[in-house]
Formats: sequence, C-alpha cells, structure tokens
Amino acid sequence: MKKLNMLYTGLVIAATMGSAQAQMRIEISGVGSNQIPVAVAGFANEGVSPQKISEIIKADLERSGAFKVIDAGVITDVNNIDYSGWKAKGADALVVGTVDALADGRYDVRYKLLDTVKQAKISNLDKAVTAQFTRLSAHLIADDVYFQLTGIKGAFSTRIAYVKQEGRNYQLMVADADGESEQLALRSNEPIISPSWSPDGTKVAYVSFEQKKPVVYVQNLITRARTVVANEKGSNSAPAWAPGGNKLAVALSKDGHTQIYTVNADGSGLRRASNSAGIDTEPQWSADGQSIYFTSDRSGGPQIYRMNPDGGDAKRVTFGGSYNISPRISADGKTLAYISRRDGNFQLFVLDLASGQEQRLSDTTSDESPSFAPNGKYIMYATQSGSRKSLAVVSVDGRVKQRLTTQAGNIKEPTWGPFMQ
Repeated sequence: MKKLNMLYTGLVIAATMGSAQAQMRIEISGVGSNQIPVAVAGFANEGVSPQKISEIIKADLERSGAFKVIDAGVITDVNNIDYSGWKAKGADALVVGTVDALADGRYDVRYKLLDTVKQAKISNLDKAVTAQFTRLSAHLIADDVYFQLTGIKGAFSTRIAYVKQEGRNYQLMVADADGESEQLALRSNEPIISPSWSPDGTKVAYVSFEQKKPVVYVQNLITRARTVVANEKGSNSAPAWAPGGNKLAVALSKDGHTQIYTVNADGSGLRRASNSAGIDTEPQWSADGQSIYFTSDRSGGPQIYRMNPDGGDAKRVTFGGSYNISPRISADGKTLAYISRRDGNFQLFVLDLASGQEQRLSDTTSDESPSFAPNGKYIMYATQSGSRKSLAVVSVDGRVKQRLTTQAGNIKEPTWGPFMQ
C-alpha cells in the first residue's frame, strides 16, 4: 500500500484550482460473480474527522461490485475482536479503525484488515494526515482492502477528468474516481474535447477551440501553465500520451487529410507516423510503447488498426461490424475497448486480442469516449439518455454498471487518470 506522505497531485490541485459545487450522483446495478463478504466497522471517534472515513470505504467497496459489504456498526476496541462471531455473521474479513485529532491539527488514521478465518491481521495503516488528506486516506484504505483480498491493485484513489457543458460554458473538470472533490481545471466559451492524462498524473492534454479552430494544449495541473503542442494548418486533434510522458500522438490534417503524427510534449519534434490515402485518427499508445492503435477508414469504413510508433504497415484489429471507433487498450495489452455501431446503436465493446472474442458491455445506444481504469478492471465512458449526457462505468466482464450524473449540465469526454506516482 502506498504511503500517504507521497505527493498526491490532486490535493495540490485543490489548493490552486477553483472548486465546483455540484457533485456527481452514482447509481449502481449488478454485482460481481464471486463477491467477497467483508464487514466494515465505523471507525472509533471518526466524528472528529472532516470526512467519515468508514463510509467512504464502504462506498468504494460497494461500487466495485467485488464485495458484499456487511455493516459492522462501530467497533471501539480494535484490539479485542470476536473473530468467530464475525465469521458466523458471514464475514471473511473485517475492516476496523480509529481516528484521533492531534494537537497540530492533523488526524491520526489507523486501520486494520483482519482475517476472520485465520483470526489474524492481513494488513494495517497508521498515518497522521491533514484535513484535506482524510478522503484520500479512506480511498487508499479501500485500495488496500481490494488488493489484499483480490490480488489486484485498487483504483479508488485515482482521479478522472471530463468535460462539463452548460449551454456555451465548457469546463474541464478533475475529480476523484467516485466523482467527489470535483475541481475546475479550465473554463471556456468554446468547446473542449479529448482530455488525456499524462502518465505521472500532473498534466492533461486536450483540444480547445478557443482560437476558433481545434488546437492541442498540454496543461500542468499544479501550476496551470499551458503549452501549445499542435497548432498546424487545419485540424489538430486527439492527443494521446506515450508511456514515458515525453511525447504524444496527435491527429493532424496539415497535409490535406487527417493522419497520425508524434510530437514532443513541448511541441517540438513533429513527425508523421501514418501514411494512408484515408483518414487516420484517434491514436492510442499501448502501455509498453511498442504500438499505436488508431481509427482509419482505409478499408472503406472506420475500423481499428495497430502500427508501430515509427509507422510502417498497419494491421487491422477489428473485424466485427462495419463501424468501429475510439480504441482504448488495457494496461496489460490484452483487451481493446472501442465503440461499435450495430443496428444503428453506438455501444461499448471489448475485444480479447488473443482469442478475437468480442463482447458488448453497454445496454445504452449512444456511447462514446471509453477509458480504462488503470487496473484494467473497469471502463468509464460517456453515454446519452434522452437529452442528457452522463458518465457510466462498467466492469470488463459486464456484470457491474454505474451511472454518474450531475444535477446540471451534460458531462462527457471522460478519461481515467493513472495510479499515484
């Protein structure tokens, strides 16, 4: 489990960016195939904290669909646990903890994850945090529970970025993965599209129309400084970071029709990568940096292809359906997510690259902009119901679904940030 004294850029952002009042509401449907029963107790004395840590932990674990969360009430004596009693109540594991206010204004957060079968401690945390870190401490505890009981890194302490639109007001927002702690990164009267996180989580690339044409920017989320990365003749679009964080792939129409280019993060070193007579767009790097996936109509209709970053022959990847766009590749390189048009509906699909087996994950009809969680277990995407656009999250097996909505405005163009560095 990562220590709380490591830099968490999102909390630095909170001190330097304007905050937003509206928060997201999450609706959850479906559960995992093999839920792990976990009892979560209210942390002793947690009323002194600005955040009720145990409730955030419960909400995180419930959202994942991987756990059956059992309310354990409040346990004040965390050193005297009735293991057999909790096992009899169906809990395989028990989360307990305490919060104490310190004289210097910080909060001492202590947590234990206990195995009710072996009657032993699995994991623990003891850390003093400032008020602004209490929510993060809860997310990190939930991450630890997820990892200890599934063997997979949790993604509750990660962040998301998305665009919120109210009329002609466009806002690039950054929030915790649960939609809380929402912060404003950029406001514009012109469209903002295609946000993309840098691998270290300190910057976001995006396309802004503030110059009355699409231009690619990189914005430092700590200093708010912006760099123009691509402002060539014609359209500049679809930025995607290379794994090292020093380069991006972009789609430019500077030579007459849209093709894939690579460019350094400071805007230098522009180099053409794809070379076709069609339209090549929506590049996405593989996690190992050895491939770029992209959308092209070179076969007559939009399909997804893969090439090496230096160009060369591109190989077609998608063959199901006549219209496949918006490729996103999982961190392990095994699964491709994309939007496919079938029977007039635009829906989220995933493709197992080894077997060629594809699966439809959404039951909505107007989906766009998929983005993998950094642990590869969930996909966030934008969808539309009626006139409202909202965000949705689905597990890669399609069993667990979430809908994230706000009271005002449409939210779209989601991108899931990386693990904390």
